[in-house]
Amino acid sequence: MRPNALTARVMLWLCPVLPSALAVLSTLLLFSLFLLLQGQSALDAIALIFQGAFGSSFAWQSTLLRASPLMLTALCVALPAQVGLIVIGGEGALALGCMFAAIVPQMLSPGTPWLVATPLMALAGMLAGAIWIGAVGALRQWRGVNETISSLLMSYIAIALFNHLIEGPLRDPASLNKPSTLPVPDAMMIGSIPGLDMHWGLLWGVFACIAAWVFIKCSIKGFAMRVTGGSNRAARLVGLPVNSLTLVACVLGGAAAGLAGMLEVAAVQGSANASLLVGYGYAGILVAFAARQNPLAIILCALIIGGIEASSSLLQRRLDLPDATTLVLQGLLFANLLAWEALRTHIAAWRAKLQAAMRTDLAVPLEQTHA
Repeated sequence: MRPNALTARVMLWLCPVLPSALAVLSTLLLFSLFLLLQGQSALDAIALIFQGAFGSSFAWQSTLLRASPLMLTALCVALPAQVGLIVIGGEGALALGCMFAAIVPQMLSPGTPWLVATPLMALAGMLAGAIWIGAVGALRQWRGVNETISSLLMSYIAIALFNHLIEGPLRDPASLNKPSTLPVPDAMMIGSIPGLDMHWGLLWGVFACIAAWVFIKCSIKGFAMRVTGGSNRAARLVGLPVNSLTLVACVLGGAAAGLAGMLEVAAVQGSANASLLVGYGYAGILVAFAARQNPLAIILCALIIGGIEASSSLLQRRLDLPDATTLVLQGLLFANLLAWEALRTHIAAWRAKLQAAMRTDLAVPLEQTHA
């Protein structure tokens, strides 16, 4: 039985979101089973997750605090994905962004205004991340090294370098039990948004996602990147500079992750220390895949994943569950997103059949009209 025109339009609209919807449903089912095996009520746990993420002004503050770096580290995955690369080294770029941003205030005079210091810190963090992830793109294009493996391995190197320097040459002698760099002077710190107990980094993250979407969808270079991601061979045949496009995508992604590290130093921690490396770079991978590499969708997905992370302490207090429970939920979501991605090929075939059926149904009345 063929669907009517209205039903076909609804089905066409639902097809793109079907894998994500099925992934969410299967994740909730598996997470509920995981909780039931521990003797916990799945409904109570899910309600507490929502309460801990969005149930109060304090919950929103915690969610937004985590969403800001997640937006930027997700761009480190989403932008290279436009040219067909899977880069998962955002945690390393964030670590280097933290470290280089923390070095800048030590090179400036104490009276330097924040209008000068903040852009310099942002530039240092972005350059560090851009160079690091840009090297991943260069290795891929000029040496044929798999970008997923190289970005992961380089992330480990960046984190090791970060830990070595903050515990060695860059360590503040006054930091005894918690090795860190010298603190950023208060005059150079990024303040809070007026009326909100939230720093300006949130708006920086939102602006970066919007700017990335405009660049990808509305610019010639962004279109060229999407062509390259669709078919590398076709892009070369039409004369597109595939190597430089790949390098630009990786550099921009690394700059976004480096900016996330800078914001953690200049708006949250006040210095570079091990507390900064809490997995924002790895969670950004989940955010990017949940958003289907769409920079605008990253904003919403970062809020959801940030809310899940913010609710961990509430689950621990109310249900006596370990705070790693929310990590299990994130892991299940990531695994299900990848599993249901296999539907994409079938969905494309369904869409083609529906569109063909709609064109046929439209052609019949037109022929009758002419007759």
